[in-house]
Amino acid sequence: MGQPVRSTPTTPFTLGVVESIHSTVLGEDRVLNFALPQGYHPDSAAQYPVIYVLDGGADEDFIHLAGAAQFASFPWVEWLRPSIVVGIANVDRRRDLTCPTTIAKDKDDFPTAGGSAAFMDFIAREVIPLVEANYRTSPERTLIGQSLGGLFATEVLLRRPWLFQHYIIVSPSLWWDHGSVLRIPADALSAPDIGVASVYIAVGREGREMEAPAQQLAGMARKAHVPNVTYERIADLDHATLLHEAVLNAWRWRMEARRVQSR
Repeated sequence: MGQPVRSTPTTPFTLGVVESIHSTVLGEDRVLNFALPQGYHPDSAAQYPVIYVLDGGADEDFIHLAGAAQFASFPWVEWLRPSIVVGIANVDRRRDLTCPTTIAKDKDDFPTAGGSAAFMDFIAREVIPLVEANYRTSPERTLIGQSLGGLFATEVLLRRPWLFQHYIIVSPSLWWDHGSVLRIPADALSAPDIGVASVYIAVGREGREMEAPAQQLAGMARKAHVPNVTYERIADLDHATLLHEAVLNAWRWRMEARRVQSR
């Protein structure tokens, strides 16, 4: 039997849009990856929530989480409203996702560490405004971070909680600098009308060093009267395998909470 003959030339399969920008805050070029929901049109009146993914390069977590968002928003699933997914690709994650440390070993292992404040400025002053000026966005924003990304998402939650309405924090590296991020006063998070609607925190089978600080963070969010807070330990997964399932669980939990509150 002969080989089948192609009826048409092959064409690229496009997964999204890539925006390359020059950051004046960071003094370097950065890449943002976009996955747009089915039916998205720039001239439509429809507006979409935006999900910001740390470690959001094409060779990092962007593609599989964009696929998860598509799955979760299918009408026969409905764990997530159709959303724009923005992946912030890394240049130096050890620099951008960590606060300064006083620990000599951390400084040796992570010589460029300590740039989280500048990276926060980059997101607040350049990334979010670019997205909202050029895409059909609603005011609802979610931040997803895992490992060092979870450490950074925690710092955003405690220092500038108003930047996002929803936080998905997975396996956060809260051991960094002997847990200094958890010593940030939660005053900003406790302020009235701050707009944080939900915080989901998950760990896997990772030991007390990872699990106890994550539980402490959940307690801080509850004490600050965040309306919806959950902590989940997924015992059959570990640091390397947890992210995808945890994010789907977060969306499902959040949608169920919305349905309960709307009754």
